[in-house]
Amino acid sequence: MKLNVKCTSTGLIPLYDADYEEKKRLKIGEVYTCEIKKARNPDFHRKYFALINCAWDLQSEARKEKIKTVELFRKSVQLAAGYCELVYSHKHKDFIEIPSSIAFEKLDNIAFEHLYKDVRHVIDTVFCSHISIEDFEKYLSNF
Repeated sequence: MKLNVKCTSTGLIPLYDADYEEKKRLKIGEVYTCEIKKARNPDFHRKYFALINCAWDLQSEARKEKIKTVELFRKSVQLAAGYCELVYSHKHKDFIEIPSSIAFEKLDNIAFEHLYKDVRHVIDTVFCSHISIEDFEKYLSNF
């Protein structure tokens, strides 16, 4: 179980409703072991996924049919931005690129900001070049 908590003078409190629901599962009087880490900015994480969802919304139906899902779109954009690892494909008898993980524990805030900037550049120049940056920003504000 992972919880996002905020440290206050009275103790740690759950940050979001989902965290509160998880905390409710803990039994009063039981002893638990916790690992405390400073979380990457969750608001910035949500901003990243809003960017991806907005760009996906602006794709043509033909492109959506080829890519299939917003998750595959996210991976495609990450690959285009260079956030990938090489793995050997037995089927292709060669190395192929797969998207790198963007999990909270994999990237710190600085690395995530670089990812965001690079992905935004790919979206602006490749996937949403048919729309002005100003119009994209207006559309993004709805997400």
